[in-house]
Amino acid sequence: MTEVALGCGNFGGVGSAPAFFGQGIEHDEAFAIMDRAWAAGISWFDTGDAYGGGTSERWIGEWIRERGVRPKLTTKVFHSMTGTPGDEGLAPDRIRRQIAASLDRLGVDHVDFYLSHQPDPDVPLAETVACFESLCDDGLIGAWGLSNYALAEIRDTGPALVQNSFSLLEQDDEEDVLPHCRAHGIPYVPFGPLAGGWLTGKYKRGEEYPEGSRMTQRPGGYAHYNADAVFDSLDALADEAASRGVSMAALAFAWVMHRCDGAVCGPNQATHLDPVLEAMQLELTNEDVVRIGGFFS
Repeated sequence: MTEVALGCGNFGGVGSAPAFFGQGIEHDEAFAIMDRAWAAGISWFDTGDAYGGGTSERWIGEWIRERGVRPKLTTKVFHSMTGTPGDEGLAPDRIRRQIAASLDRLGVDHVDFYLSHQPDPDVPLAETVACFESLCDDGLIGAWGLSNYALAEIRDTGPALVQNSFSLLEQDDEEDVLPHCRAHGIPYVPFGPLAGGWLTGKYKRGEEYPEGSRMTQRPGGYAHYNADAVFDSLDALADEAASRGVSMAALAFAWVMHRCDGAVCGPNQATHLDPVLEAMQLELTNEDVVRIGGFFS
């Protein structure tokens, strides 16, 4: 069974980017998003210590206290919470400081999953994993996982969760990471199932990007999608969605859920959960999944 996690990366910021701390989703909208997700049965919240400079964790903790409920929680470690040069990484002493601060902000005694947010070239992964294992022994985390890692590191360490970027527009993990995770029973629950909004239909061929969209804030690794071949693929997806009477976003999200063990959704408004909930009800056959994936190959 697949499981949807609510991505809270833009609460009070835009991901881990210090330049956007204090921006992103505002407090009341963040609460509206969490309320709607919880009411819809989405009870897994995904955050990171540096999201919004700690704001995401604080607001989740506040919401937990006010609502009197306890979602399953994932948080992550690596990035600086202040933008201070050198204040990042996966050294064991830093990890222990960061998890203590995360638990304090969240107002809980443990998180269910604790992820390395990206590789640290200055710290052997074995040292990081040993620290994670000790946090499990101490009852501070339920399990640990890896985000933004390649097959070699995943194969060598055996995480309890893998969270990489995966979508119709980014299917690279189909080659090695996904087969490995399936073979070894490692849940693969990716982020970016809508590829920064590209799979929603919001970006149009030859038109300016919508104000406030990801492409006007943090285009990052998405800029290369602005190409005729991609728009041709998006047109095919739009036609498929129209033939089914569903939104492009719902179809793209459903495709990821049928390939993986779940997906992280990152709505910027409570109404942006509409296609996620639509996707949760959308049935696709294996033949559908192969054919739709082929639009982007």
